[in-house]
Amino acid sequence: MSSNTSPLQLIDSFGRMHNNLRISVTDRCNIRCFYCMPAENVEFMPREHLLSFEEIARVVRVGTTLGIDRLRLTGGEPLVRKDLHKLVSMLVNIPGIIDVGLTTNGILLAEQAQQLRDAGLTRLNISLDALDPEVFRRVTRRDGYEQVLLGIEAARAAGFNPIKLNAVSVRGMTEEQIVPFGQLARETDTVVRFIEFMPLDADAQWQRDKVLFAQEIIDRLESEFGPLRPIPSDHVNAPAQDFEFADGIGRIGLIASVSQPFCGSCNRFRVTADGKLRNCLFSHEETDIKSLLRGSGTDQEMAEAMLTCIAAKKEGHEINTARFIQPDRPMYSIGG
Repeated sequence: MSSNTSPLQLIDSFGRMHNNLRISVTDRCNIRCFYCMPAENVEFMPREHLLSFEEIARVVRVGTTLGIDRLRLTGGEPLVRKDLHKLVSMLVNIPGIIDVGLTTNGILLAEQAQQLRDAGLTRLNISLDALDPEVFRRVTRRDGYEQVLLGIEAARAAGFNPIKLNAVSVRGMTEEQIVPFGQLARETDTVVRFIEFMPLDADAQWQRDKVLFAQEIIDRLESEFGPLRPIPSDHVNAPAQDFEFADGIGRIGLIASVSQPFCGSCNRFRVTADGKLRNCLFSHEETDIKSLLRGSGTDQEMAEAMLTCIAAKKEGHEINTARFIQPDRPMYSIGG
């Protein structure tokens, strides 16, 4: 790909190296979380527009020549994609890939957890915004709370450890869930990660005053359980700041995307289910690689497309500025 002795790498104009690719396998989902999707009448992309498992694997193989070594499968809800474990197996066997994770809402996890583990899935994050079935339904606008709990237990039985729960925090809706989640973290090996509500909702109703900020969450947990102490991360690019309770029992994480953006250390980019590269969750530009995959595009052309995409990455998402414009694509269409 290059006459240079050193390999090309996915480095943007701010010196950030990208080794983490998030892969959306579908835009379909079996719930309708208000911060992600419309409640009804969602128009999903035709299935033939989705990248095949073989096409995804080719993207990853090209990416490994540029330094990609970590993957995360997302959706929509990735477990609605048939035979997802087969894709996991394909990806973990690509030379250079050292970590494959999955983010799921957990509703279909009970029946798939062992398959995924056996296929080589490394890490598992389960999205669960409430430990109360009524609040769960307010957020998701669907039933399914009990299925998620069964999925968590199946994941634990399959050997996933730790179990990580992602909880989006929304003012006026989930404040009363903070302490129960803290208690869960203290009573089990579950790591709860609170995520600030981001402007990626399909109805474009996000407002800053609806964000339940990370510091408020810390304050509420400390008032109930005592001091939290930060845990140094093994990965400088990790989006979450992890904490443990002062007595050493229980761990939580904060992803402060709005109040404390981590753009300066971002090492991620995305490929959407329909084959578009995005260098930022909040990007307004996309790079089409499906046309290369389904045309006569070479691996070198695909690599050049990735390099060009990353080179154009902006300094940050600008949520906290007057310049911010919410992306046209909502979260479910981009990939979480």
